[in-house]
Amino acid sequence: MGRSWLSAALNGPLCASLSMPCPHLVSDSPSARKALTVETKALYRVSEAMRLLSMSRTVIYEQLRSGRLRSVHQGRARLIPASAITDYVALLERESLGRAA
Repeated sequence: MGRSWLSAALNGPLCASLSMPCPHLVSDSPSARKALTVETKALYRVSEAMRLLSMSRTVIYEQLRSGRLRSVHQGRARLIPASAITDYVALLERESLGRAA
């Protein structure tokens, strides 16, 4: 099977149809390389998870409340572990496959 969505997001842009780096997004300019680089982190703020998952703040918090997406607290900050994002994407993929069958 191909690379997961999160793996693709963390390792650079992919053409969904080709499962490889998109040649039309590759550029030699330093600003373009910086824009295409996604930093791999252990913990993400809600705003970062929103961008990674392409979801609104409201939807992220609904998923947290329902237990479908896990988070931890560090002081007053709510952080979402990278493993929780990976698990959530896998859950969505399983649910999608279940509906297709």
